Amino acid sequence: MLKKYRVRDYDFKLVMMLIAISVIGIMAIGSAQESVQDKQVMGLIMGVFLMIIISLFDYTALLNLYWIFYIGNVILLVLVEFLGSKAGGAQRWFSILGIRFQPSELAKILLILFYAQFIMKQREKLNTFRTLTKMVVLFLPPLGLIYNQPDLSTSIMLIIIFCIMIFIGGLDYRIIAGVLAVVIPCIVIFLMIVLQPDQQLIKEYQQTRILAWLHPSEYVNTEGYQQANSITAIGSGQLWGKGLNNNIIGSVKNGNFISEPQTDFIFAIIGEELGFVGSCAVILLLFLIALECVMIARKAKDTAGMIICSGMAGLVGFQSYMNIAVATGLMPNTGIPLPFVSAGLTSLVSLFIGMGFVLNVRLQGKNNTSKVRDLQ
Repeated sequence: MLKKYRVRDYDFKLVMMLIAISVIGIMAIGSAQESVQDKQVMGLIMGVFLMIIISLFDYTALLNLYWIFYIGNVILLVLVEFLGSKAGGAQRWFSILGIRFQPSELAKILLILFYAQFIMKQREKLNTFRTLTKMVVLFLPPLGLIYNQPDLSTSIMLIIIFCIMIFIGGLDYRIIAGVLAVVIPCIVIFLMIVLQPDQQLIKEYQQTRILAWLHPSEYVNTEGYQQANSITAIGSGQLWGKGLNNNIIGSVKNGNFISEPQTDFIFAIIGEELGFVGSCAVILLLFLIALECVMIARKAKDTAGMIICSGMAGLVGFQSYMNIAVATGLMPNTGIPLPFVSAGLTSLVSLFIGMGFVLNVRLQGKNNTSKVRDLQ
């Protein structure tokens, strides 16, 4: 399981980018809510340690445990259903040894690992009705458990990752075209239904958030309050920002006008205190991390490695877009963390675990000139 690698084959560039974006996140969190900063520092140390350890293990050997990953994932989500604690109207957490744990964040990584191996084993039969049905049926339990918490944003994120993995695995373009021909009209019909007064498809607060996004001026003092203040904060930062931990009276953050500034709206803090330059730096780092994962995927030695890297690229890229889009009013308000930046121990450590697998895929890339041999 352990292998020897040459130091020059290790992707130190990716490691440095991950640490850099996490440090920016820690500084922004300290300014937003200092009481949780130490926990985020602990998460960074723990995450980097696990990432390095995992990166030295042969991912092909670890993926043999893919059914354990899947079953363990479902068990954790079921435990949340029955033993979880509520916060903000959602039941997404439970405590382990006094540490608050959010299984839905780890679920993203475990599902990527499970489907990486599952799709590779079924690749020759991927485009058959039976195999596709199996994949969808296996996907529904974790998706349903997360949606029921309720956690619509993570559910959407899982669907996006699932689609990316099937596409990378070699799904026939004719099937893709057929699915899109059905799904797109269904989405349009779904949106038309959920905007009706007596609809039952989504929660009332979720419907209100969509309406607030479509008609912001009508909800500026109610459901649209968070996004309106977030946009104001980002705009007020101008080019260079007001500075971290500032005491400016006119600061939107200092006036406590931003809800959940350390998590869902951390980008508003970055925009206000680090300005346009700081915001662009964060976006660029996240883009480069996702791009590096894509580049590693292209050089992966097998389908499983390619799916792991593509899944992580999709997770970082699309989740970053969703968080920033909410903070800037481009999407309805939905609670989803900004990868490596938002406060959250489970989210941060889970992402680093996923990146550990990406680093090992890089070490075993098909274009890697180094030779690996088993440890004696």
